[in-house]
This record gives sequence, C-alpha cells and structure tokens, in this order.
Amino acid sequence: MRVRFDCYTRLLALATAAVLAPLALMIGCTHGKAVATTSSGYRSLASRTLGGDGFWDYLTMDPVARRLYISRWTHVMAVDADSYQAVGDIPDIAGAHGIAIAREFGRGFITEGEGNQVAIFDLRTLKKIGSAKTGHGPDGIIYDPASKRVFAFNGEDGTASVIEASTGAVVGTVALGGSPEFAAADGEGHVYNNLEDKNEVLEIDSKTLKVLNRWPLAPGESPSAMAIDRGHHRLFIGCHNRLMVVMDADTGRVVATPAIGQGVDAARFDPSTQLVFSSNGEGSLTVVHEESPDQYTVVDNVKTERGARTMELDPKTHRVYTVTADLGPQPSEPHQPPTMMPGSFRLLVFGQ
Repeated sequence: MRVRFDCYTRLLALATAAVLAPLALMIGCTHGKAVATTSSGYRSLASRTLGGDGFWDYLTMDPVARRLYISRWTHVMAVDADSYQAVGDIPDIAGAHGIAIAREFGRGFITEGEGNQVAIFDLRTLKKIGSAKTGHGPDGIIYDPASKRVFAFNGEDGTASVIEASTGAVVGTVALGGSPEFAAADGEGHVYNNLEDKNEVLEIDSKTLKVLNRWPLAPGESPSAMAIDRGHHRLFIGCHNRLMVVMDADTGRVVATPAIGQGVDAARFDPSTQLVFSSNGEGSLTVVHEESPDQYTVVDNVKTERGARTMELDPKTHRVYTVTADLGPQPSEPHQPPTMMPGSFRLLVFGQ
C-alpha cells in the first residue's frame, strides 16, 4: 500500500488464483499442526455500486457516526455503514492512503502520499480544517488513544511523523530503520508497526517516541496487514507468503502461523466473536478463530472478488466491508495498475 500502485502489481496479478468455497472443509495451521476446521457462517450480504473515480486503499470505520471512510486516491468517500449509501466526500487529496479517527477531538486524519502531509478534517462537516507536514510518502496512519497522538508512517523515508491530535501540530519523528506498512496501538502507550523489507515488527513507546523492540517475523515474509487483540496482547500480522503471524505483543514471541489467502493487505480482529479476518487480493476473506491466546484455527475462506484486498470491520454489527471494481488485465510494466471500468467501483458487505 506504500507507493502508489505497487500493491496492485503484486496483488491483482493473482487474478487467476483459485479461491476455496466458503463452506468447504479447510485445513489450518497452528504451531505447525494440521487441524480440521469448520465454516464461520460469513457470507455475502450486499454488493452496492458506489462509482466515482480513483483506485482505493484503506477503509476506516467510525462506529459512533456509522460512517465508513474509503480512500480513493484524489478524495475520500464517506459511506453510511447501514444503508451503504455515499453520504459525503472529502476532495482535493494528493494520494489518499489511510484514514484515522480521533473522535474525542472531532477530527479525522488522511495521509496524502503525494503531498507529503496529513490532511485534517472535521468529522461532523467533512470539511478540511488543516494539514500537518510529514516525511516522504505517508501511507498507514493510526490514532493512539493513550498518547492522544496520530502516527503517520512514511513509506519512502522509513519514518513515522507524530501529530498531536488536539492541535494538528507535529510533535516528533520516529526513525524506523525500514519500510513501514500498517500499524496498531494497544491503548496502553505502545504502537506496533510492520517493516515490510526487514520482516520485522517494531514496538514504539507512543509518549517518548523511542523504539523499544525489533522482533523478527519468521516464518512470515513481507508483512503488510496488522490487527491487535488488546485483551490478550496478540498481534495479527498478514504476510505475503500466505501466513498470518500471531505474535505476543509483550515479548515478540511468534505463537501461531495460520494459513491465509494470497495478496493480504488488511487484517481485523473482532473481540466479541474472537474472529480474525484477512482480506486477500486474490478474492478471498480468510477467517481465523482465536481458540485461546496461543491457539488459532482457520474456519473459512469466504469468496469475495478479485482486488478486494483491503477491508474494515463494524464492531457493532460484526459485518466486514471490502471494495473492488471491474479490472482489466494486469499490465506487464512494473508498478502500473490495471484499467478500471468507469462506474464499477463497489462496496461488498459480508456477515453472518
């Protein structure tokens, strides 16, 4: 997700990959042991054409306002999470990637990968109210409630820009020592980030801005997605060698490596159901059940659509949202996206 369309090169080339049927018997991997699994009950609930121009990247949910934000490169769409209708738009964004919500301050934050800044908008009006300068190529972004700061991860210079959510002021920069992808916060003062080129996870003190630990991800390679179980202190890291690395967020110990689909670019955890989700660009949604903090079982690979590589989870309804469009063949030139049929961009909704 880091630099323009690099993600499409590696994800959408998987269009011919076979996708397992959602009710088929699956084989998962926990501590290297094969286990029989069952269906999650997740199925397609809706497909809603949203149209509009621009490829997409991250999706972010505001469960209080019932809004789903979808980055579309030059703008960010706001969609009603219940009716699936577009209800607003944030225009004039220079390379939209990630969106973070700081509801206690009534503000949202959007990384502008081409503008080397974060756009700040009002959650009520969706109007831009400011910006904050970042490093080169900001991509992933999260809000840390413990420090009340926003962390924007810059893919081109290997840094994180830290922004005070209440004021929009940049208060520091963290040197990461690698190429960052997505991140997560534990709510207790620790921010975690994937380093895609190093196959590592960083633990950052969100108040002192010091890197506390660097943990290897082996056997995981090329990490992209990240989610967190705050209650059990577990990180779920989607890797491009078709593994989800489950890591102890306190020690960095790898506790399980369940298999996922090809082309992962997002992960989410539902604490109410103890389910972990991996959205895969091949056209599948892998569902993993947390049996215990150290035991995980793949329970489903739900068929989605080619290109549906990012997603969001609604903690209220437990629905999963992902997006895609009608896409042409993957170009042979590196870093080029496929063509996208005008007006075909759509929201896909999955639930039980």
